[in-house]
Amino acid sequence: QVQLVEFGGGLVQAGGSLRLSCAASGIIFSINDMGWYRQAPGKQRELVATITSGGRTNYADSVKGRFTISRDNAKKMVYLQMNGLKPEDTAVYYCNAEVRPTILVTSPTPYWGQGTQVTVSP
Repeated sequence: QVQLVEFGGGLVQAGGSLRLSCAASGIIFSINDMGWYRQAPGKQRELVATITSGGRTNYADSVKGRFTISRDNAKKMVYLQMNGLKPEDTAVYYCNAEVRPTILVTSPTPYWGQGTQVTVSP
């Protein structure tokens, strides 16, 4: 099995910064894309940012220029540096990883973390 654990959420004032981290563990041969998604109350889960194993990144328009995604393949971790936070960034943030558990499995399986709350006060 594969587990994803996020940490680093919390309460911050508008304009502040937070850094989220996510650690993958378990039976892992390789990890393809990793990413961060968020879900605000009453809204659907949405993509925040993704990063390929080679480091290519993709961001939601709403966070471009403020958030930076990165990963450490050796440590099986992904990070999200969030600067210039706004009240509308308030949400539960989820880590996602596309995992191949063994070399015999060619199609990766998506896994999700349990989520970490980010609250931005005005």
